[in-house]
Amino acid sequence: MQTIKELQDEVIEEFDGLDDWMDKYQMLIDLGNDLEPLEERYKTPENIIEGCQSRVWVQCDYVDGRLQLSADSDALIVKGIIALLIRVLNNQTPADILGSELYFIDRIGLRDHLSPTRSNGLLAMIKQIRAYAVAYSSVG
Repeated sequence: MQTIKELQDEVIEEFDGLDDWMDKYQMLIDLGNDLEPLEERYKTPENIIEGCQSRVWVQCDYVDGRLQLSADSDALIVKGIIALLIRVLNNQTPADILGSELYFIDRIGLRDHLSPTRSNGLLAMIKQIRAYAVAYSSVG
């Protein structure tokens, strides 16, 4: 099982291979397209991320001490962003999620290339995943 740091370094390496931001946006769209669709039963008001301009749903299950994350969005770029977060944080323990600094977002230049509303949405997604980690860290 890869650590959050190893997964972030992998993402940084993949994005470093792309020079142009149009290519990086295309990669985000591709990642979003590769994301397993979220089952309709999870597209509930409880799973919607507040603070996102587009609709984003994040479902979290706690299995064998690890968070199992799934998500979906009605916007292509946003779906790619949540796919990246899931790739890095899925199947990790609450303690690992809470103890990690998500440096890959700045290192790939994502924060600099998002509109303020998308940037707020990204922060809201991270905040929600960390809230799940906090909630499940007491279950242990």
